Amino acid sequence: MATARGAAPLAAYVLHRYDWSESSLILDLFTRTVGRVAVVAKGAKKPHSNLRAVLLPFQRINVSLGRLPEGEGAGDIQTLRQAEWAGGAAMLTGAALFSGFYLNELLMKLLARHDPHPALFDAYAQTLPGLGAGEDERTQAALRAFELTLLKEIGLLPDLGLATLTQQPLQAQTLYALRPEAGVTEARNDEAGLPGALLVGAQAALTNGSLEALQQTCALALPAMKLQLRTLLHYHLGSTALRTREVMRDVQGL
Repeated sequence: MATARGAAPLAAYVLHRYDWSESSLILDLFTRTVGRVAVVAKGAKKPHSNLRAVLLPFQRINVSLGRLPEGEGAGDIQTLRQAEWAGGAAMLTGAALFSGFYLNELLMKLLARHDPHPALFDAYAQTLPGLGAGEDERTQAALRAFELTLLKEIGLLPDLGLATLTQQPLQAQTLYALRPEAGVTEARNDEAGLPGALLVGAQAALTNGSLEALQQTCALALPAMKLQLRTLLHYHLGSTALRTREVMRDVQGL
């Protein structure tokens, strides 16, 4: 989907960048209104290019896009006509940087191109500032809330307020597990399950679109929530390993 001349710029974030030539880049952009798109930024690597200071990860930008001339590119790659910084949080550093790249990798692997999810875009924008807070508990809650939002937006999350097989409301004190093929079911004795009341609260926050309430809910059971969501994500990612997670483990090992 090309941006027509004179059309309003698209709000976007850079998820990843690849070398395209000695002077240009291919960008994977996450936009609010047209979803993920691949674009070529001609001349972006040149020393005096205005784009060098704009096309950075985790910084909100406004972009104008067009089609590549015939013969210059393949598939659905578009050309970047213009990009301007639209304000944003401070640059992520340290552990927060790994967390940010983890979110980007999830989006690139699970979100189809040209599939817009404005609510997910807004959740991404709201999540980034929390990653740089320097508080591990807050960061973990922000990551879990984003994972839940992503899975819901792409249709891979069951209704957390109901037992999937029976469609009965959850019991507040009973522990439940999130199973990729069976949805919400009672946890086995050897599992770190999630209380029914917590899952009902998470579903309410998702339904109401309240990321803050979702983060607060996730913070009540971080270890179990992380384990349950990791199982769910691993299933839907297939055999694809998340490179960010592997790098984080290597760094922690050092």
